[in-house]
Amino acid sequence: MQLEIRPDPAEVGRARMWARSRLAGSGIGADEALAETLILLVSELVTNAVVHTGCPAVLRLSLPGVAAEPGTVRLEVDDISNRAPVPRCADSDATGGRGLALVDGLADRWGWSAEGAGKRIWCELDRCAETRENAAACAGATSAREGLAYEAV
Repeated sequence: MQLEIRPDPAEVGRARMWARSRLAGSGIGADEALAETLILLVSELVTNAVVHTGCPAVLRLSLPGVAAEPGTVRLEVDDISNRAPVPRCADSDATGGRGLALVDGLADRWGWSAEGAGKRIWCELDRCAETRENAAACAGATSAREGLAYEAV
């Protein structure tokens, strides 16, 4: 499943609504912690693509095939900017600069790679039989990062 994103901050809200509608048919309940975390990750990655690159992007969402079974949700955002993400340190009173640090804290895995003339930033959430608080106990719930990014510029 994918959604074309225009370089407009209003697209962030549209991306969240699109992701929620995809979750509705996947067996992942809107009240599950996984759903709320995923929507927050959609917000952060789409915001980075729209605000920091000023280019169109593509949001992709891959959901587990069987409802209520363990599996992995994968979120990808591709943009056509060839500028690699670079680390940013946000001051405590800054209104931005924490997007990928938040992704790092919420996702089970995340990374980025060059794709053609642009790049892909991705993250994964494991859907476990246990609650999200116990997700570290699930197989594969370790952090694997491909890049040193905290914000795309």
